[in-house]
Amino acid sequence: MSDKSVNSAPVTGEERGEGKFPKGLVLRLFAYLVAGHLFAGFLYLLFMLGGQNQ
Repeated sequence: MSDKSVNSAPVTGEERGEGKFPKGLVLRLFAYLVAGHLFAGFLYLLFMLGGQNQ
């Protein structure tokens, strides 16, 4: 028998950074939230301007 199962345990966030999210994930999530809100605001503006012309 080998101790391979003991050494190959997956590294969790608690062991790596005390429960914090990885920095890349936080930046990507922030970028998606900003881009999503900008896109939603653009669509809202289009519908508001389009509704005024009727």
